[in-house]
Amino acid sequence: MPRSPAWTHDELLLACALVVENGWKELREGDPRVVDLSDLLRSLPIHEGSVRAIPKFRSIGSVSRKTSDLASNHPAYVGTATKGGRLDRKVISAFIARPTEMLLAAAALRQGIGTGELYTIPQDPDELDDEGNSAIEGRLLTRWALYRERDRELRARKIAQAAKLGQPLQCEVCDFDFATTYGDLGRGYIEVHHRLPLHVSGLRETRLDDLAFLCANCHRMCHKSRAGESWRTPSALRAEMVESAS
Repeated sequence: MPRSPAWTHDELLLACALVVENGWKELREGDPRVVDLSDLLRSLPIHEGSVRAIPKFRSIGSVSRKTSDLASNHPAYVGTATKGGRLDRKVISAFIARPTEMLLAAAALRQGIGTGELYTIPQDPDELDDEGNSAIEGRLLTRWALYRERDRELRARKIAQAAKLGQPLQCEVCDFDFATTYGDLGRGYIEVHHRLPLHVSGLRETRLDDLAFLCANCHRMCHKSRAGESWRTPSALRAEMVESAS
């Protein structure tokens, strides 16, 4: 009989949020929150459809056991910890270090699922880094952010706003100007990036002021450090550049 796939960052994010909200205690099978999470996880657009036919795939019992893994692997847990896994411990560490941000990420993921939008957005190769890792907030929120950033109409409006205000069309991190370097070929070209992750800025309709102009290199660097952390904001990347140059 086929086995259930390993838990992903997205799934662990949602499970650990329940554990945190429960005072870092496990949740039993009879808890309605476990039943709800089991149903939710079985619907996520992460695993192949055939996986859902596996009886124990994110069953109520498996979800309850995962909350035990997360609760018992907390450094302050008194007693014998269950085995858990590397990703379990990574997510636990993230919730300990950044509890508010991680809870916001879990809430944003639930809201995105609730709107139905996350079920219609196709997978994006850039939602994983070169080593196949996702941001600690998971690949679905990254997929959603990338989808929004690549909205051609939104990008065109942002560029039009800059032209109206007389603002230069250059990278806000390194000041690179495509037109200066490439002439007519680069005129009018720039990429856009959310200044803050979606779960920090909120799930409102994207405003033009939420977007920053970036060159392709800086845009890639903002998204690069995903394993175990959020993507970098443009201001954070610029600070790193200044520090490395000093």
